[in-house]
Amino acid sequence: MHVISRKKLKEAAAKHPSVGTALDTWFRVAKKARWKKLDEVRKTYPTADPVNPYTVFNVKGNRFRLVTEINYERGRIYLRHVLTHAEYDKGKWKL
Repeated sequence: MHVISRKKLKEAAAKHPSVGTALDTWFRVAKKARWKKLDEVRKTYPTADPVNPYTVFNVKGNRFRLVTEINYERGRIYLRHVLTHAEYDKGKWKL
C-alpha cells in the first residue's frame, strides 16, 4: 500500500514521543501490505474499525487512534488524524 503522507505520523510522534515506535511499526506493516478489503486489514489489525468513510486503528494499547481512508482499488492509505483516545472521543475529527 502507498501511505500518504508519513508526515502526519512524524508530527504525532514529535508531539507524543511515546507513540513514535508504534506509529513507525504501523507504517512499515501498512507499506508492505496488499489489502483489498477491511477483512484483510483485520487479519493484521483485528481492532481496525470502519467509521464511514474512515478506517480507524487502535495504536499503543488503545491509547491513540490512527484515522485513515483506504482506497483498496488504488492501493493507497490516506492518513487523516493521529489522536489520543480522549481527542478521538470528542468526535471533532469527523467534521
